[in-house]
Amino acid sequence: MNFYDKIKWVLGILMVFVLIITTNLLDRNNFVRVKDSVVSIYEDRLIANDLIFEISNSIKQKEIAIVTSNADFFKVANESENNNIEFSIERYEKTKLTPEERTVFDQFKANFDKLKTKESQFVQNGMEDKSNLLKLLFEIDENLHDLNKIQLNEGRRQMSISQKAIDTVELFTQIEIYLLVFLAIVVQVIVMYNPKKEKSK
Repeated sequence: MNFYDKIKWVLGILMVFVLIITTNLLDRNNFVRVKDSVVSIYEDRLIANDLIFEISNSIKQKEIAIVTSNADFFKVANESENNNIEFSIERYEKTKLTPEERTVFDQFKANFDKLKTKESQFVQNGMEDKSNLLKLLFEIDENLHDLNKIQLNEGRRQMSISQKAIDTVELFTQIEIYLLVFLAIVVQVIVMYNPKKEKSK
């Protein structure tokens, strides 16, 4: 094998090698996007949604107790419900919050702090004035509803990112197949090409 043939082989192999490396890096990037999206849907959306559900249940228990003026609830169960909500808040803060979500969540925490203060006043005043407390609970319900909608919207957005990444992988796979066929033909031409030497006169 002469020097020219060696160069042809090296060029052919390098072309295939560059194509494989390039497509591999692109595929890897897209798979990372899919993985991050799936992890985000679970850790930042499904878990957050479950925490919102747990908090909502505790808030509903409080609403029922206030409407029915259930003194036993405030003596026995209210502190436990507050502890459950605070634990859920701590876990929720460990998820990845969007700027909009952070705003709503901060509003919810501020309202919850007000709620604890007003509950104490409500019990001390003989459970008579319910209107302000029920109004605050309505605001908390709105906060939780908004947080729930954010989870749905963010879940959809992450699914869209994941789908786009999968579509990109499929597209590049098709392109890769066509390029490999094309390069195989080019390599064959390079290897088989044998320029005729001019005949000496």
